[in-house]
Amino acid sequence: MRTLPPPDQAQWLLSFDFDGTLHDPAAQPPVIPEFFEAIQWLRAEKQALWGINTGRSMEHLVQGLIESRFTILPDFAIVREREIFLPNAVGRFVGVKTWNEACDRDIAKLLKKSKRLLKKIRDVVEEHTGAQWIEQPGEPAGIISRTEDEMAWIIEQVHLIVPPDSALGWQRNSIYLRFGHKDYQKGSSLTAVGMIFGIGAEGICAMGDSHNDLAMLDDTVASRIACPSNAVDDVKQHVAAQGGFLCTKPCSAGVFEGLAHFFG
Repeated sequence: MRTLPPPDQAQWLLSFDFDGTLHDPAAQPPVIPEFFEAIQWLRAEKQALWGINTGRSMEHLVQGLIESRFTILPDFAIVREREIFLPNAVGRFVGVKTWNEACDRDIAKLLKKSKRLLKKIRDVVEEHTGAQWIEQPGEPAGIISRTEDEMAWIIEQVHLIVPPDSALGWQRNSIYLRFGHKDYQKGSSLTAVGMIFGIGAEGICAMGDSHNDLAMLDDTVASRIACPSNAVDDVKQHVAAQGGFLCTKPCSAGVFEGLAHFFG
């Protein structure tokens, strides 16, 4: 993978979810070549920076970039919906220390404060479902359900248990749920990346397909938003309500369609 020459003055920031938006493991290739051609054109003609905004870890994302045969290195990566990384001069991703340390500190503090709430949620989940509660390094509180319907029921219970004024937040992607801090999600992290490059919401374009993308698919975060045709119904309804673009094609073909709609 190679990095594109930096723009003289960045004008646009493009943010793409990875799994289900760019990456389709069942397709060959997993990302269409036209996407990379579009990115190169947008760099040259629109002074655009681009990056991945995903729930994957950094290690898992790098594996995905290799599997998807990426020919161009992203200008930024947001992983686990909250941690920001930028490539250095040799193409190695380096964490944005101030943001990532504040993120880790605030989430650890909140989850410690929210132990009773999390225990109550866990008790309900383990008593009434077959879902699995997850506790591991870097992911101190999460759930894996058996089905999407089961996860939808769990989300309903979480809304009932967690007070509206609580800072406890959660990010859902299909049957996976991750607990964290409301202030650290794909939308706030993308806004922070925009601040690094001096680009506000008016210069940000975001595309995603799942529930954890909702925070960035918002007109307070990005002026141009879209979702591929394989997006979940909740995302399609949200994008439509925000005046965004509903692509007619799935995954990276849909992303290419969205880029042509906004910039072609």
